[in-house]
Amino acid sequence: MVYVSARQMFLHDRVAAVSNRVAEVVNGQPLEVLEHGRRFYKVKTEKNEIGWIQDRAVIDAKTFQSFSQLAAQHRQDPVVATATLRDDLYLHILPGRETDHFYLLAGNSKVQLLARASVPRTAELVFRPAAHPAAPSSSAATPANVSKPAHGETTPSKVAQIPSQPPPEPVPLEDWWLARDSQGHTGWLLASRVDADVPDEIAIYGEGQRIVGAYVLTKVIDPDASTPNHEVPEYVTVLAPLKSGLPFDFDQVRVFTWSLRHHRYETAFRLHPIEGFLPVRVSSAPVPGGSVPVFSFQIANGPGLATDPATGIVRPLSTRTITYEMIDTQVKRFGSDLAPIPLTHSAESKTKSGKPAKKKTR
Repeated sequence: MVYVSARQMFLHDRVAAVSNRVAEVVNGQPLEVLEHGRRFYKVKTEKNEIGWIQDRAVIDAKTFQSFSQLAAQHRQDPVVATATLRDDLYLHILPGRETDHFYLLAGNSKVQLLARASVPRTAELVFRPAAHPAAPSSSAATPANVSKPAHGETTPSKVAQIPSQPPPEPVPLEDWWLARDSQGHTGWLLASRVDADVPDEIAIYGEGQRIVGAYVLTKVIDPDASTPNHEVPEYVTVLAPLKSGLPFDFDQVRVFTWSLRHHRYETAFRLHPIEGFLPVRVSSAPVPGGSVPVFSFQIANGPGLATDPATGIVRPLSTRTITYEMIDTQVKRFGSDLAPIPLTHSAESKTKSGKPAKKKTR
């Protein structure tokens, strides 16, 4: 068996410059192989239509089984966010533009995001001409890297220093998301073509960062709101810099509550900059007279990080779970881990005095 990986293809009655179309096949459709020619398969559809198809338009049974195993392996994974595709995109078996792909998802499709990974982007060859040594002068037998003695000197001067080669440029990285569609198909999508689902009312507060996920904490009633039943959701969001290849999933946590007086969203809590890891979990905690919303996320318990060599997923060797509860519009630490949270700064950040900024804790 082979499976159609192209968007759609026609089966032809023979392999020739001039041939007739006998059937149309679409992405994901299984085909029974009757004969394997050079770069072509003779196949039969479920409707017993027989024709030839190019081998580059299909995947074999082994690759198909790999996609099935990937879906089964991550069937119980927590959803870290939901997102919408900007364009038609293929699901890949591994992160990377040159990896095997199969299922084609239509633009504007909704997917569930499960994990983020960073892999090297396809590099372009950059030609750098080799440095050629200067030709020696015909009137001198002294090597090019040794200075001639000045008039009156009896000893040769020091050997000139050979300039060192510039360090190699870092390999650019790009982010990929492990995603699952509405039919349970699972694979990797290029992150730059996927947008996390974020309400427009809070997306405008991104402040130059990418909102990775927005999660409903609770809902309040505002008689003047135009939302269904006048219920307005309040959110906890996580944000990350507009940069690929970061060793963490987000560096900011921000809670938006609804002002019944001004009928708008306001920031009730902000934690920045940290090195946080998905997923963000939302639950509730009992209090006298009811319950309050609770959210939690993970940070590294120490400097150690582990990178999966197959996928590029980065995870801490040991984690801490940080938990907050929200009472009305007040957000405060909650739970067993109340130790300080390291506040990190990028290498480029400086204090006003020009000295590197020190790490703080909160």
